[in-house]
Amino acid sequence: MAEANDDVSEGDAGTAELERLANAVLWPGFYGRTVPAWLDAALHHGLAGVVYFAQNIGPDLAALSAGIRAANPQALIGIDEEGGSVTRLEAATGSTLPGAAQLGALDDVAATEATGAELARRVRAVGADVVLGPVADVNTDPRNPVIGVRAFGADADLVSRHVVATVEGIQAGGVAACVKHFPGHGDTHVDSHHDLPRIAVDPADIERVHLAPFRAAIAAGVDAVMTAHIVVPAWGEEPATLNPRVLGMLRGAGFEGVIITDALDMAAIRESVGIGGGGVLALAAGADLLCIGNPTNPGAAALPDQDEHDYRTARDAIVAALRNGSLSRERVAEAGARVARLAAKLAAPASAEAAGTAAYDGPGIVRRALRVRGGLTTAGAPFVVDARRSSTLAVDSAAGYVSEALAAGAARVRLDSARLDEARRGAAVDAALAQAEGRRIALLVDRIDTDPAQRALVTAFAARAVDVVAVNVGLPAEDVGVPVIEVGSASRIGAELARERLVGIAR
Repeated sequence: MAEANDDVSEGDAGTAELERLANAVLWPGFYGRTVPAWLDAALHHGLAGVVYFAQNIGPDLAALSAGIRAANPQALIGIDEEGGSVTRLEAATGSTLPGAAQLGALDDVAATEATGAELARRVRAVGADVVLGPVADVNTDPRNPVIGVRAFGADADLVSRHVVATVEGIQAGGVAACVKHFPGHGDTHVDSHHDLPRIAVDPADIERVHLAPFRAAIAAGVDAVMTAHIVVPAWGEEPATLNPRVLGMLRGAGFEGVIITDALDMAAIRESVGIGGGGVLALAAGADLLCIGNPTNPGAAALPDQDEHDYRTARDAIVAALRNGSLSRERVAEAGARVARLAAKLAAPASAEAAGTAAYDGPGIVRRALRVRGGLTTAGAPFVVDARRSSTLAVDSAAGYVSEALAAGAARVRLDSARLDEARRGAAVDAALAQAEGRRIALLVDRIDTDPAQRALVTAFAARAVDVVAVNVGLPAEDVGVPVIEVGSASRIGAELARERLVGIAR
């Protein structure tokens, strides 16, 4: 405790030193498309960097990145850009990159590596240097509400080879890849944005299946690994992000890079130990960089200064723990040093290879990944009925750009199947058919196999209409009684190419 007393006697100088130590391991999100005053001050005082979310994306994003680096030349700028169903760079219009499930279905590792390289090119062009991807989860539970088509598939070997290909493509482009969500978020039907999942899987199966892609990524030299807010009871009651045994597995596997937490503002952490408590416990457990989260996540409940509030909550909790000795300076300094090494590596000039100009055919890759089942015939422009589930904090599942691209700007209707009992469902189907005026129905779905209400809606349309096609942007479905276009991604490019199949555009 003598160290804490020394800190107190140092006054402002001691506080500034501890704040700089804390700043070196903090990675907040923020509001707006310019650098706010609190963020500028924190960057000048050693803040590790920032994470971009949709609210930061605008035509001057490269200038925003330059402003951040002017305040701290070593700042890491991360972005949650996966392609497919998850995009920040194209949040307004939808992704034009293949998603993981599409790449897994195609199973062409050269296409996957090329997609990683293109992702790196886009990220580097806006001044960012850390991609929060690829997803290394093996999606073994089809009910999974947060992973699903964000994963390459349900087979560990398939996922492993595509994780490695993506990592190699990204990092050859001079950008850091961050595989997620360790030790695997694929066998859960709970979304950690809203609750704390418990993984009731034999640890031997976790070792054999879910850890395999992470081991492969480590062997391929991945720069960073993101933790999961999940509990594996056999390994303790703490979520993995806060569990020294689980994070120790990464170091035991030979990983020397940066361990990044999943966002601390997710309910699994925020509503248990809180952002501040979670940050302290994560550092003590072995994490190196604390992703604080997206200040817009609370929605209407977000404070006008939610970004600064969350940052200060995390920083002040770390400073307090350093003062009282519950968190050692050595552990935080070690974490900060790992972050600094990664920043120095990424600040090096890109090689000619990294800045490569090879042509990339994203639409061609997605077109090859589409699967059609059930004897689809070509027809005129469809009438689109959007029956997808609601969006979540992780995935904008119900984004309007998907149905808009499928309808090509024509009239379409949105039906929330979860809100329709049998009588309302029948009335909604009849109303949609009347509006369609005899056109083919393109029924946009994403959970036919796991959502009885969505399947019932498909059945109701099939019983009333002669020409119905399901356009499935979720996991592949069993037979549903109508032709199906398996898209595998809620993206703009996926919807555009599904429409191409529907209307019979020759290729």
